[in-house]
Amino acid sequence: MDTVVEGQNENPMGGMDPEMAANPQPVFKLMRECPVMPVDGMGVLLSGRSVIEEALRHPEIYSSNMTAVDLKNIRPLIPLQIDPPDQKKYRKLLDPLFAPRKMTAMEDEVAVLVNGLIDQFIGQGEVDFAAQFSVPFPSQVFLTLLGLPMDEVETFLVMKDGIIRPDHVTGQLYGTAPVNAYQQQVADSIYDYFNKVLDERELERRDDLLSHFLDAEVEGHKLTREDILDVCFLFLIAGLDTVTATLDCIFAFLAQHPEHRQQLVDDPGLIPSAIEELLRWETPVMGVARASLEDTELGGCPIAKGDQVMIMLGSANTDEAEFPDADVVRFDREVNRHIAFGGGIHRCLGSHLARMELRVALREWHRRIPEYSVVPDHTLVYTPSIRSIEHFPMRFTAAT
Repeated sequence: MDTVVEGQNENPMGGMDPEMAANPQPVFKLMRECPVMPVDGMGVLLSGRSVIEEALRHPEIYSSNMTAVDLKNIRPLIPLQIDPPDQKKYRKLLDPLFAPRKMTAMEDEVAVLVNGLIDQFIGQGEVDFAAQFSVPFPSQVFLTLLGLPMDEVETFLVMKDGIIRPDHVTGQLYGTAPVNAYQQQVADSIYDYFNKVLDERELERRDDLLSHFLDAEVEGHKLTREDILDVCFLFLIAGLDTVTATLDCIFAFLAQHPEHRQQLVDDPGLIPSAIEELLRWETPVMGVARASLEDTELGGCPIAKGDQVMIMLGSANTDEAEFPDADVVRFDREVNRHIAFGGGIHRCLGSHLARMELRVALREWHRRIPEYSVVPDHTLVYTPSIRSIEHFPMRFTAAT
């Protein structure tokens, strides 16, 4: 997710050139020569696996609170911007909702969504993978979970993009007054939207997460309306964009590496391990932000209280200290301790949901479309920070 220290005037990753966003692994390797790197005006960049794990293990020093990331939210997002001890009680409520067994039970319903999207272009031989698949699919799953109508997809996409990449939407520099005003307007609209839906659920419960939240308790106390809004805000921005970016990265890799794609066509049983390996290699969310709560040091480098600490997950996932053959993409990798979903107590709440979405998407897609490639002479352009692809023209041959 794009990150910015409160009051800072630019997106820390906004200056990343498209070539690095498309192929970050060589840059990560160079960065690891100085695993803790002070960056003027931004704070500190962590690129080594060991120092990154150290930071993720100590939220009492490297906090995920509101000063780490400014998304124009009124209160801390639950549970991402809540540190211990309160964070634990919210995870105790939310983790079971996204348990592997519950996610597996949704597979048939999600497969219907995948095939419904494929049906719309299967006879054409060409598709803009982003516009027609990777963007709408996670939104449809999200709407299903919350019990909201499918015709709200565009509303959710506008809200998601307005928070995560307002500079891209407005065409203005991140941190400038017009961008801040637009991002704030969108943030306010998210609260307004969910307040309206929760008013409806107060009158009539349904079999969905929003109704569940209205009746849920944390340590004997019902969630407040503000608690529920803070959960929903996070769900919206985290549940849509990151899965879209992961689909973009995975399918871009497979479209350009036919020998790897053929492995999945020949043996669909490889799909779960292929997902883990491509999460490691691509790491769609390249970094996460923390705020230093005290003067400290890491890897021999001083870190001042108030510094933003950028944790480069993508670099940790290609660090030879953890993966001796880090530059090799292997779908048969037996031990894969990647941290594409983060680490420590703030590890991604929806990781099991994301894995299920990816598993179903890859299974159904390769069953119906075993051969595909990027349209010739087109260069895929990745966005910085969260590596999504806005325009992904693909040619394919459907299965007979």
